[in-house]
Amino acid sequence: MSGAKTGPSGFINTLEETLIALLLGLMTVITFANVIARFIFNSNILWALELTVFLFAWLVLLGAAYAVKAHAHLGVDAIVNILAPGPRKVVALIAALCCLAFSLLLLTGAYDYWAVFADLPPTSGRWFPTGFDLKARSQSFYEVQDVPMLGALRFLEDLINYGESYEKLPKVVPYLVLPLSMLLLVYRFAQATVQVLRGEADRLVASHEVEDELDEARGPCD
Repeated sequence: MSGAKTGPSGFINTLEETLIALLLGLMTVITFANVIARFIFNSNILWALELTVFLFAWLVLLGAAYAVKAHAHLGVDAIVNILAPGPRKVVALIAALCCLAFSLLLLTGAYDYWAVFADLPPTSGRWFPTGFDLKARSQSFYEVQDVPMLGALRFLEDLINYGESYEKLPKVVPYLVLPLSMLLLVYRFAQATVQVLRGEADRLVASHEVEDELDEARGPCD
């Protein structure tokens, strides 16, 4: 096994790919089961739609971070392509740093939104964290609309809900994807910045080289 496949980076790659595959599979199974329930058994899985929406949100947010790693995001590279290698590296580095800074702001906002549902203090400060707002009102008792509470997550009742029981899944669970995905996004843009500095990449988005690779994959059959 190569070095690129081992260590923390390899673990994160495996985790992302496994989660994305699992989310796609769960969405397919739940949607199919609900169709069968409706049209064959004249019934309905009440929580199926809401859970599918949550799974889709997880898929999109985690996929956004993974797409940075795979250079799968689309962008305009007309100007980059006419630059010499030196200026192209400078432009790519500026773009990477801007994306990294923006992803850090997204991470702060995502944590602040999720923290109140986890009975944690959000950060203080308008643009940059200046500490924690210990006076923020906890919203750990908020529940989703339809998805029932899972027995395996009953520990959350004592951990964040002061012993009060949940009838539905607490919002802290599905909303966990917000800080998690933004943390992964920060990690991926940090990786991209290092790649540009090392000369391993000269842009963050997919270029016309992708079209060449697709043509090579098709082979000489045309």
